[in-house]
Amino acid sequence: MNFLNQSPEIFPEKPTSTDVRSHNILIVDDSEVNRLVLHDQVITLGHTPLLAENGLVALEKVAEHQPDLLLLDIMMPKMDGYQVLARLKSDSHMRHIPVIMVSANDEIECVADCIEQGAVDYLVKPFNSALLKARIKAALANKLLHDKEEAYREYIKQYNEKLEERVRERTRDLEETRLEVIQRLGRAAEYRDNETGQHVLRMSRYSARLAKELGMNDQECAMVKLASPMHDIGKIGIPDGILLKPGPLTKAERIIMETHTTIGGEILGGGKSQLIKMAETIALTHQEKWDGTGYPKGLKEKEIPLVGQITAICDVFDAITSKRPYKEAHSLEEALKFISEQSGKHFDPHLVKKFKEIVPDLMKIKEKFSREIIR
Repeated sequence: MNFLNQSPEIFPEKPTSTDVRSHNILIVDDSEVNRLVLHDQVITLGHTPLLAENGLVALEKVAEHQPDLLLLDIMMPKMDGYQVLARLKSDSHMRHIPVIMVSANDEIECVADCIEQGAVDYLVKPFNSALLKARIKAALANKLLHDKEEAYREYIKQYNEKLEERVRERTRDLEETRLEVIQRLGRAAEYRDNETGQHVLRMSRYSARLAKELGMNDQECAMVKLASPMHDIGKIGIPDGILLKPGPLTKAERIIMETHTTIGGEILGGGKSQLIKMAETIALTHQEKWDGTGYPKGLKEKEIPLVGQITAICDVFDAITSKRPYKEAHSLEEALKFISEQSGKHFDPHLVKKFKEIVPDLMKIKEKFSREIIR
């Protein structure tokens, strides 16, 4: 996907030229005569003059009008030119405004001092009109260049923000698609076994809730919710004659049925994401038992990964309490009795204890996801 070719309305408009013939120029001088002289000169140059009789008034007008240039006298009452210049350059909203210092003092030290403090130029009174015009023109050209750079910098910033948002949107779309495929994959295995799609919705949420009770963080719980529905994905590889057989399986058929764990591991094996790796672990280990009598490897106690143990107890609980074509749903009491009896056999005793503590939450989940199959 080439984001640069996307509809232009999603990106900021490129900045247009800010060249204008008239600029606001603030003249700051305590002498009315000097202000009027500079006033007429600025008008002659085609710009708009603003006047301030001292430094305090100058700062007020800068804040109000944001002028394009200051012609700033040095020696003034209340606040001299040095102080005004220092205030301007210390303020992030005003420091970009160019300042030409105007003074009768032609000592080189004074000129150097002003330039070091941030003034762009220095004019000595009385000044030549042609020189004043050239200095103003040069200062405004630098200001224009600065404004263009700022405009393009802001444009690039907004462009990058829009581009990043598009990337985030695409990433969210891809993630949602990936997760939906994973969820549908888990439900596909259940449909082959005459289960309902609601079963995986319930048991995955049971599993996430139990994971939280056992101290897993939010990210881990979310992964358990997404990975646990794939526990029986290996049933896709079991022949219909065995998977859908209405009566008891023979020993040979039972052996084939038990391969759904390793088939699931092969289907999910080699994945790079943490989610698929967890799903692979669950598929391989959800039929292991605490006492070592499970399959496919006969793992015992802590050898069984926790996510496999969580999925197993939640899967069994939902199977017992749900109606199937071949059986009626058992009561909550019957389900808990069976799980208690399997403590230390099929299930970790600590896991059984924690499971019982969250039964009220599990029943809320069961009620919510016991309606029509969501397609």
